[in-house]
Amino acid sequence: MSLEIIKPGLSTTVQDRGRFGYYRYGIPQGGAMDQYAAALANRIVGNTADDALLECSYLGPKISIDSDALISVTGAPIDVLVNGVEVEQNARLELEAGDELSFGVIKGGTKFFIAVAGGIDVPEALGSRSTYPIGRIGGLEGRALIAGDTLPVGLPHPESLPRLERVPKDMLPEYSRSMRVRVMVGLYDHKLTDEGLRNLTEAEWTLTPVADRMGLRFDGPGVEWKDEPQPFGAGQDPSNITDAGYPVGSIQIPGGTQPIVLHYDAVSGGGYAQAGTVISADMDLFARMSPGTKVRFVPVDMEEALAARAEARARFDRIWS
Repeated sequence: MSLEIIKPGLSTTVQDRGRFGYYRYGIPQGGAMDQYAAALANRIVGNTADDALLECSYLGPKISIDSDALISVTGAPIDVLVNGVEVEQNARLELEAGDELSFGVIKGGTKFFIAVAGGIDVPEALGSRSTYPIGRIGGLEGRALIAGDTLPVGLPHPESLPRLERVPKDMLPEYSRSMRVRVMVGLYDHKLTDEGLRNLTEAEWTLTPVADRMGLRFDGPGVEWKDEPQPFGAGQDPSNITDAGYPVGSIQIPGGTQPIVLHYDAVSGGGYAQAGTVISADMDLFARMSPGTKVRFVPVDMEEALAARAEARARFDRIWS
């Protein structure tokens, strides 16, 4: 079977869990920006956690199917329509050949996910079906979907887990206009003044509309970098460094004004100092923010970060239990 894209929405891409093992070559991991919400979508229709699905931003697509299919929609709250009639989100949808899936207005966050039993069956590129538009690899021709595209769907798994009727309420992600994001400061926090570090970790920051799969920019009081001689090759601005690798989730503050959190499609290195890094357990939160969301970056130590990762992994594993 296949899905036909009648309208593509604002930005709809094929994603899976990500492309691992190539970051040292400059190819980011990619994958669904909200791994937990994507896993819920796959679980509902009996897929595995590794199956590809569609990630949609703000304005959803309009899709027609050519065969009977099981569909699910999870992630950011949005009106889900089948043939113009509103149906339930976070629940199993049984569509018939010729049915059209479309969407209303998003009510929180930015990313929602569409899974179909069998998964989106585009070819793998470097071990993943995830779309990386900057590198033109993965997904369908390495790009966001356009009207007229046809997406092949794989066969449902013969030994799939029992499909969920709907997601229990206590397993749904939360969408809030105010969030705490845990970070580990460093590697270059020593270049900030005491006041600059306090602003980063104690002040409130607001997500701007400048946000995508590569990074998200925040507005707030700014920070102050120490006025020290720059090392050779580091540039003139104190927020510049000699090139270094960027951790996933690293926080940069060019010119000391607006922090930028690098996400799954970001470059793997460059010449900006990383004042901190978002812990892995909180990376999904950025797909649940919309412009105007208030954020506080809360420092944690390694022990707390590892405990949070274990807790997030247990919650993820609960999906498949």
